[in-house]
Amino acid sequence: MLIQLSIRDIVLIEKLDLEFDAGLSVLTGETGAGKSILLDSLSLALGGRGDGGLVRHGVAKGQVTAVFDVAADHPARALLRDNDIDDDGDLVFRRVQSGDGRTRVFLNDQPASVALMREAGQLLVEIHGQHDDRALVDADAHRALLDAFGGLSDATSDVGRLHEGWRQARIALKAHREKVEEARREADWLRSSVDELDKLSPAEGEEEELAERRALMMKAEKMASDINEADEILSGQGSPIPVISGLLRRLERKAEQAPELLGETVTALDAALNALSDAQTAVEAALRAADFNPRELEETEERLFALRGAARKYNVPVESLAELASRMVADLADLDAGEERLHALETRVKETEAAFMHAAKSLSERRHATGKALAKAVMAELPALKLERAEFLVEISSNPEAAGPTGIDAVAFHVRTNPGSRAGPIMKVASGGELSRFLLALKVALADRGSAPTLVFDEIDTGVGGAVADAIGKRLKRLSSGVQVLSVTHAPQVAARAATHLLIAKGPSQAGATTVSTRVSTMGSDDRREEIARMLAGEHVTAEARAAAARLLEGAD
Repeated sequence: MLIQLSIRDIVLIEKLDLEFDAGLSVLTGETGAGKSILLDSLSLALGGRGDGGLVRHGVAKGQVTAVFDVAADHPARALLRDNDIDDDGDLVFRRVQSGDGRTRVFLNDQPASVALMREAGQLLVEIHGQHDDRALVDADAHRALLDAFGGLSDATSDVGRLHEGWRQARIALKAHREKVEEARREADWLRSSVDELDKLSPAEGEEEELAERRALMMKAEKMASDINEADEILSGQGSPIPVISGLLRRLERKAEQAPELLGETVTALDAALNALSDAQTAVEAALRAADFNPRELEETEERLFALRGAARKYNVPVESLAELASRMVADLADLDAGEERLHALETRVKETEAAFMHAAKSLSERRHATGKALAKAVMAELPALKLERAEFLVEISSNPEAAGPTGIDAVAFHVRTNPGSRAGPIMKVASGGELSRFLLALKVALADRGSAPTLVFDEIDTGVGGAVADAIGKRLKRLSSGVQVLSVTHAPQVAARAATHLLIAKGPSQAGATTVSTRVSTMGSDDRREEIARMLAGEHVTAEARAAAARLLEGAD
């Protein structure tokens, strides 16, 4: 529930700190005292529309802080946690409104968005008035209220899960059907491509290896004639080696007779002979290395060109041909197994649809029964609210063709305000005063189900007489046993039934006697009697009015 509301520099409110208790709290005061300002401030703290005009004249910004004490499992806490906001302790909603229209939002002292504040605020507080249609204009809200009244929320969640399973099954079927149809269109091309790639059988790293071999063989082919010529010179008939070898042997024999003359020559010739022998050996090795089969070069080139041609054809790198072949084989396998898989998915769609429809129809039957019970409960409240000639109807239209996450039902609240007239949507048929009383009857019928923990009623007793006002007070009191109720009222019969009575008045501002500000005070028993007497008598309070106020308070107790 709302436990504290602090307002700074909003319109006529300079500084205001209010504390609220459980049960029924009423706010009363003269017209123009600032009751609407109080509700506008609360709305601002709940994510309502910001406006620079709300800031008190002469200051740059205003601020509203609302503090809530709610259970650990309340949905508002889960919502904050889902948005990475700490929810320990009380929930603190703070809104800073600048005069230039800018606004800042803080949830538990962490910056947040207005949208998140509004979403969380709707889980905590409902504000209703004669012209506030939020609870009654939205058909989805009607369905949710009906489910809450009948305890059908869990069943609706189950139907939602089954609908999601059905939806996912249809998505899977659609995707697979499109894939199979695409594969069918490309089946012939796929099969010929798979055959071609299977025959080609590309291997990983093959292109690089073939390119290196081809380059080596082409280099060897270019140098083969020069190596052969060198071999012919060194090892052929015109080889200098035998000549030098014979010369060396003759000189060696004669060098024994004159070593000082031929020794150096013999040494040089011996070195030359050894060098020529080494060159002959190297040339023979080069010949062996360069020795290749021209057919091998041709085959290597053909293989390399085949791989690169396939890569160009399929628009992939050569190293991706093997992967492409695997994908094509998988696609063909999908095509071959597609009909079987398609049949399985079609069966799954039928099964999930049947499960959803069974649950949705069962829920629909329970909703129809609950609709009658809710209409009866609301109708029981109408006579005391001077709507005894009116009729409240829960219209439920069930259409399996329009199935959705909440089932197959469309729920709408209709009313007939006079016998013989045509029933119609509550927002179109009921007047402002009737609408507020229908809303109150609906809330009483729902009790603490389908409501936020704090309900605010803004002058829903406007324009009604004493008996109706007394009936409204009784029902607000009954509501307050399950949820916190705040009511802005002009009816003494309503004010007399409050557990807490707050008086809203205007007085001199702290800024000076020439300005005024709105103030709120919690009244004791004597002050309450005097205020209720004023509400009964008007500007001049009489002894009879005080006595009547005392009787109202005694009767309420």
